[in-house]
Amino acid sequence: MNKVYREEKKFLINVEDFRRLSHHFSHFLLQDEHNGAMGYRIRSLYFDTINDSDYFGKLDGLELRRKIRLRIYDPAADFAMLEMKQKQGPYQLKRSLRITREDAERLIRCDYTPLLHYSEDFAAECYALMQSEIYRPKTIVEYNRQAFIAKENKIRITFDNNIIATESDLDLFSPTLNTNPVFDKFLVVLEVKFNGFLLDYIRDLLSNVDKSELSVSKYMLARQAAYKYNVL
Repeated sequence: MNKVYREEKKFLINVEDFRRLSHHFSHFLLQDEHNGAMGYRIRSLYFDTINDSDYFGKLDGLELRRKIRLRIYDPAADFAMLEMKQKQGPYQLKRSLRITREDAERLIRCDYTPLLHYSEDFAAECYALMQSEIYRPKTIVEYNRQAFIAKENKIRITFDNNIIATESDLDLFSPTLNTNPVFDKFLVVLEVKFNGFLLDYIRDLLSNVDKSELSVSKYMLARQAAYKYNVL
């Protein structure tokens, strides 16, 4: 099981700033091992309670919030990452557990008993929470990511664009997922994740970017699209 505790800031930037920043970062930061010429694709299926408690908790600005999701990087993969993100103000705890594709498919069908077969306490915690709070799969979000890493202070910088989603097709492993855009394709979400403080040279680069801090998550973007058109 992986466990990460860090501060996270999100910003909305234009494509020009994205290209300039990614060019600079590529010269003195480590590239994520999954980065290709155009980054890599991420697909996540988000769960929420039958009353959408996590969605409305974020919408209402609750201090303590959580999100539960299954994440893959390739529809042909034989595994998925079960992840829980818990947030308090700017700080975030993310825990993740690798599970088999078969178990992930059972979770999507709302059968959470496979989690009882894993030895990690996190699996038992997820089982108890998802079973007692009646979690259900709600939406799939997919996007392109380019990521850079600074070994010092565990800084991670990501650029996400081409954000698409669906609430009608929840087959996480489908090679032909039926999705719709939920975000302007000419805008990019910049996420800066770090422990304690940012290094000066990274802070200086970011200070020159025309950016606005963003509070809406990709999960919220996907769900808001559905609420807007009254399809829930």
